[in-house]
Amino acid sequence: MAQSKSFPGGYPSTDRSKLKINNGWKFHLGEPDANYFMPSFDDSKWKTVNVPHGLELTSMGLNGCMDDKYQETFMRKVGWYRKEIEVSSNKNKKVFLEFEGVHQVTNVWVNGKHVGEYGVGGYTPFHFDITEYVNFGTTNLVTVLADNRKKNDVPPDPGPMDYIKFAGMYRDVYLVETNPLHITFNWEGEMTGQYITTPTVDPVNMNGTVNIKTAVRNETDSIKKTTVISRLINRKGIVVLKLSQTKIIASGSDVVFNQIGSIEDDFHLWSIDNPYLYRVHTLVLDNGKPVDQKESKIGFRKIEISNKEGVLLNGKPIKLIGTNRHQHYGFIGDAVPNALHYKDVLQLKELGMNVLRTAHYPHDNAIIEACDKLGMLVYEEAPTWMSIGNEDWFNNYEKAARTMVRNHRNHPSVFIWGAGINHRGYVPRAHNVIKQEDPFRFTASQSSRWTGWQTSGLTDIYGQMVYGPYYWSKDEPILAMEGRRGPEAVNDYLDNPMKLGLISWTAHAYYTFHPSENPKDRSRSGFMTIFRYPKPGLAWYKAELTNAPYLYIETDWKEGTNEVVVFSNSEKVELIVNGKTMAIQEPSKKDEYRYLKHAPFIFSTSNYESGKIIANGITDGKIVTTQSAFTPEEPYKIVLELDQSGREFIADGSDILVGYAKVVDKNGTIIRDANMEIEFSLKGPAEIVGDKEGIGSNPMNTEYGVAAVLIKSGNAPGEILISAKAKGLKSGHAKVITKKGNNDMIQLHAEPIFDFEKVKVDLGEHQQLVQFGWRAWNSKDNSNSSKDFTEFGGFSASIEGIGGHASHTRWLGEINVIGKYGFANGDGVLGTSKEGLKLEFFGLKKGKYKLNTTHHAPRTNTDGMDPNQEKMTTYQVYKIPYSKSLDILINDVNKTSIKQNIKVTEGKDMQKDGFKSTEIYIESDGINPISIIFSSPEQKAVWLNSFILSEWY
Repeated sequence: MAQSKSFPGGYPSTDRSKLKINNGWKFHLGEPDANYFMPSFDDSKWKTVNVPHGLELTSMGLNGCMDDKYQETFMRKVGWYRKEIEVSSNKNKKVFLEFEGVHQVTNVWVNGKHVGEYGVGGYTPFHFDITEYVNFGTTNLVTVLADNRKKNDVPPDPGPMDYIKFAGMYRDVYLVETNPLHITFNWEGEMTGQYITTPTVDPVNMNGTVNIKTAVRNETDSIKKTTVISRLINRKGIVVLKLSQTKIIASGSDVVFNQIGSIEDDFHLWSIDNPYLYRVHTLVLDNGKPVDQKESKIGFRKIEISNKEGVLLNGKPIKLIGTNRHQHYGFIGDAVPNALHYKDVLQLKELGMNVLRTAHYPHDNAIIEACDKLGMLVYEEAPTWMSIGNEDWFNNYEKAARTMVRNHRNHPSVFIWGAGINHRGYVPRAHNVIKQEDPFRFTASQSSRWTGWQTSGLTDIYGQMVYGPYYWSKDEPILAMEGRRGPEAVNDYLDNPMKLGLISWTAHAYYTFHPSENPKDRSRSGFMTIFRYPKPGLAWYKAELTNAPYLYIETDWKEGTNEVVVFSNSEKVELIVNGKTMAIQEPSKKDEYRYLKHAPFIFSTSNYESGKIIANGITDGKIVTTQSAFTPEEPYKIVLELDQSGREFIADGSDILVGYAKVVDKNGTIIRDANMEIEFSLKGPAEIVGDKEGIGSNPMNTEYGVAAVLIKSGNAPGEILISAKAKGLKSGHAKVITKKGNNDMIQLHAEPIFDFEKVKVDLGEHQQLVQFGWRAWNSKDNSNSSKDFTEFGGFSASIEGIGGHASHTRWLGEINVIGKYGFANGDGVLGTSKEGLKLEFFGLKKGKYKLNTTHHAPRTNTDGMDPNQEKMTTYQVYKIPYSKSLDILINDVNKTSIKQNIKVTEGKDMQKDGFKSTEIYIESDGINPISIIFSSPEQKAVWLNSFILSEWY
């Protein structure tokens, strides 16, 4: 085992670098057969753009294009991107270009030489090794041709498609440099990169096992003695498990390091309510020298499916309630920055939803990372809609599915892979290759009532599209992987645990070539608009799915209103009109709401009178939440709100902040039926997306009384002032300050690593039973004792009764106490001096330490079948009266402190209650000894059974 080493400032130094190179690309639209990859070409007149980037911005009317769902012409173009990059002067390094996604066939040149083509599709990551093409220590020209022309062997082409396939270099791009001895990319092959699984997760006994497979490639001319150290790190940055393995790697070879270990102490589960993430940091050493590293975040969770209880997450049943999502955004199409991906998950999480289906293709890494962090389960699928193509098509579909799994298989949020094609049900080849890549997660079919066998088929889960009648045999669980939304739709999935849940269609409106009655707005469906503003009805989910007191008045209080709908999780709601209580009601008892926890409150209001209404949520007879509303009056002003919650606005030239200009009256009531044009302007280092591009983004029409604006950051941080105006209204204003960006991905994500060395010591008489990982400290009655340790560079410790009499210590052998660590605490030392028992450390190196001590009075659990039966007849120590509480006096570099009332446990069965340990922090000056005295307020005997000494912050 390698020596412990902490990195409080972040990651250790290795040859790996990873720079985001999104900024400053020169861009040209069209001319696929040009030779714009030549270094001699002058691109100075080309437009400068930043990634994420689409070939063209898109109006709400899809730029007037009238394609059908086969999308024959829209965005069927190519885009040229050119950028100069700087490569380090170290000619021994490997150099790569990494792309998270480009639509849809990508060709790359470096310094005018063709590096390669990626033709699998636009929704999966890929990379090129450009080592042989670069000039080290200087600038190099990178040229990318993003070809989005129709290609019938690249899914989801040839169509039809329910959604628009946009174009361009629309996901992040990186320049990666590594040592020739390096960890490979996850998607390169069947066992490349890093594959992390948790073969055992025990929510009952709270422990788990982690298996870390790391593929290391040796691209040097010599054999390499290679060590891989993997550290499992908790939220506090503390290493809780360290694994080390050394292997010989021949020149030009890959070797997989297979490491496995378990954690039992301070174990945390990943769940939708507490998405606890551990970090796995893997360090590669070449003959002892660190040369490469990689870090991933993982979670320990156990997911099962039961006919009796449905989906079980960590042993507890949950109903899957969530939504499908397309990555489309108004005006920018697929070219969505990471912050907006995160915001999408945050919005859904705040509503209480717990599952997201990535329709109908693998989504951005940022989405999966957000689901990991926020606690959202993910159902992800390869890129299709409903068509199956030729053999070349299927080969690319398989490649995309494998890449999807390899890219996202380490994420705890992902729990279902779509192994079907929308409308077509399960696809054997998809199921088989996904199971080959990841046998641990579920696969699901994607059936519809009008096509195919209505079962799970080869897959694990029967996934059905539920928009009306559907077939279900009821002999296996069903998951509505698509379906309607709202309380009535959810209600239908709460009556039977074999109905696993409802993933509604869809989170947001998305662009489509479905036939439309409104050619000015070709977005469709959604809980929210394509700009993520909530549509009517969405607010109910928060009442049903969250626990904090909540109330929302859904209905506008205006002339002609004969019914007021209120969403709340209160027991009752009181509706007050102009100061008079109109009614106090319970939730609706309609049959279509019978299984809901919090059905809507529906008030009949035959005697309408304009003015103010108040809704009070009442639980246990008390008002716990309230909201008021007014009769809408004439539009008066604009309130401009910037959606900054849960995020920062980064000055990287590509981040986008969404603003909402709300048309309100003098009371602040949104005029939802207002049909107005809002004109936006700004000052500062930013721009309005589509401003003066003729796509209808500025001025912008209102929808539900709100007009959205997309504000794109500049490259320099600063204050941005935004204004919104409309004829006859007072203008709205807002400001935001952008934060400087960081393109160094390793530095940006670096978090402290505290690899604290520790020693676990089991005290007792010579006949004690010591388990693995513990150091035995044995002694005998009536003797003080000392012991030498090699940890922390070497130190020694002593235990003695206060008062200088050796007769003041009694040492007990193991007497079989049941419970976790019963072997360590079913024995120990008893100090019988009235002054107490002293534990003293000598020669501890300078620094801070944490000391955990356990104090338990053992009681025998020995019976006729126990090998301890005979020696138990000689034990009398445990019968000595002992103190049930302790005082602790510490003498270290900080002088003296006292901890009082430490409770001492007792008994032979600690299976459920568990042993309670103290937590003592001490500091050494590297010279003087440190003493800890355990004493009894009652002047009785003092138990000390075990201790754990660890380095600390």
